[in-house]
Amino acid sequence: MNSKLRNIKELEALCADIREEILRVVSKNGGHLSSTLGATEIIVAMHEVFDSKKDPFIFDVSHQSYAHKLLTGRWEKFDTLRQFNGLCGYTKPSESEDDYFVAGHSSTSISLGVGAAKAIALKNEQNSRVPVVLIGDGSMTAGMVYEALNELGDRKYPMVIILNDNEMSISKPIGAISRMLSSAMASPFYQSFKRHTENFVDNFGEGAHYIAKRMEESLKMITPGIMFEEMGINYIGPIDGHNLTYLVEILEKAKALKKPVLVHVQTLKGKGYEIAEGKDEKWHGVGPFDLDSGNSSKKSSGKSATQIYTEALMELVKNNNKIVGATAAMPSGTGLSELIEAYPTRFWDVAIAEQHAVTSMSALAKEGFKPFCTIYSTFLQRGYDQVIHDTCLMNLPVVFALDRAGIVGEDGETHQGAFDISFLRAIPNMTLFAPRDELSFHQAMLFASEFQTPCSLRYPRGSFTDTSLPESLPFELAKSQLLRSNESDILFVGYGNGVGRAYETAELLDFDVSILDLRFVKPLDVQMLRDMAKKHKKWFVFSDSAKMGGVASAILEFLSDEKIKTVDVVSFEYTDSFITHGNTKKVEESLGLLPLQLAIKVKELSHS
Repeated sequence: MNSKLRNIKELEALCADIREEILRVVSKNGGHLSSTLGATEIIVAMHEVFDSKKDPFIFDVSHQSYAHKLLTGRWEKFDTLRQFNGLCGYTKPSESEDDYFVAGHSSTSISLGVGAAKAIALKNEQNSRVPVVLIGDGSMTAGMVYEALNELGDRKYPMVIILNDNEMSISKPIGAISRMLSSAMASPFYQSFKRHTENFVDNFGEGAHYIAKRMEESLKMITPGIMFEEMGINYIGPIDGHNLTYLVEILEKAKALKKPVLVHVQTLKGKGYEIAEGKDEKWHGVGPFDLDSGNSSKKSSGKSATQIYTEALMELVKNNNKIVGATAAMPSGTGLSELIEAYPTRFWDVAIAEQHAVTSMSALAKEGFKPFCTIYSTFLQRGYDQVIHDTCLMNLPVVFALDRAGIVGEDGETHQGAFDISFLRAIPNMTLFAPRDELSFHQAMLFASEFQTPCSLRYPRGSFTDTSLPESLPFELAKSQLLRSNESDILFVGYGNGVGRAYETAELLDFDVSILDLRFVKPLDVQMLRDMAKKHKKWFVFSDSAKMGGVASAILEFLSDEKIKTVDVVSFEYTDSFITHGNTKKVEESLGLLPLQLAIKVKELSHS
């Protein structure tokens, strides 16, 4: 905000304008809705009390930061939200100096706040700067939060943490008492009384300490803040997150304390848009929709890979009581909701805790069960040590089903599923394979259910690239499938969703090529690749993955080990850079990965 608006009526009008603009743009572009509507008053109050030009504004996940963007000079550009070359749906420092840090994965904010607080202390800027963190209750389920709180409570750096709790409504009777206590606990008198009492009882031994502590705990039993206080974090709340007068008052008091303070704020998801109010996952992240009815305005593009995964797993579970599974706070997104509902004692949502998901499934595998650990490609990055240490080192038969592998579109850099092949391929005992269409997905799932060591299969967001491919054969370990063979000097090697792209590219050429569905990138089909090297001297690799350490890298390593020098390999994988947000087709076009663009490259390279 350019100037402080001390008139609460003006602030309330501003909140209404912000909500109207968010609804207008998100209904057109898609985006995160319920959380950002619910946090509007909090963010307006943050900007009223703090200064984002100097105070680090740190948003956990940051999908709730749309109001912040509108308040920091991006109102005119807000129409471009999540569009290619437009505003990012998350905070992004390269977009604005008011965005302190990149955020897209949860539960990093308090650690960032602690780091910022340390820097502020080293620079002797405590009197002019204070980190302010906004974190949702869902993010509090991750262990990283408590690692950060543990250090913060010990070192006592000044910081204001706003806990946006949108899972429970505010009960009026309890809320009134809580407001009274919260205001009192934040007041200079209470803090001074607390400090002097602590100094006083120091002179009277353990007995006095015990009595004083019990009296304080009795006062705070009405509020849920005892845990934070025990960790050394001052607690205020719960308070009404839609009462601007009170929000501004409490945040000013919290700022003045010059201590680590957690302000517990209760909000209503979807506030201001009745259709979405109080609803959970459906309105968290949405595609374009009709504002009046709330109905989606996006046409279906065929069965999604996630739907196929759900159907295939449901079939397997009916005939195998050893199959279990987990997801990390994404039951709907990963398609595991139906399994959790149908088999609540065998499938679990373990909250935002990918590390725990991996390790707990490893123990189930040791006990003779067959776990399907179902996680977005980008989020498995958070459980990498556990995959190595707790699954692969023990050589346990956990299946890692990686949804959203490849470009995911509007969510952008933090969510693109580019790296799973690269980081999993390096791990001993890990087997990597991928389906290319619906039938092969069912076959891959059957193979996975019977496989006795760690394995991972990846699949795209949305539907597969091409659904009219030759009929898939059952999966066998380290066996590829030759889909098209001729005397051409050119071989297209496809992996997973890249097979469809290879086929679409081949259809645009005026000459023949052979096409191989690699199926397994680890272990490779050594004999097939040897045979292909005798026939084809120019290989083009198609895969929705990073080039470095990816599919072409695996093939080049094979050719080097075999001392085959007659084959030239060209990779159409992602170059060594983070991939921007936007419509998937536009992003692929910017990377030169649309079939027409690839066909032109193939023509140029095949004649060079």
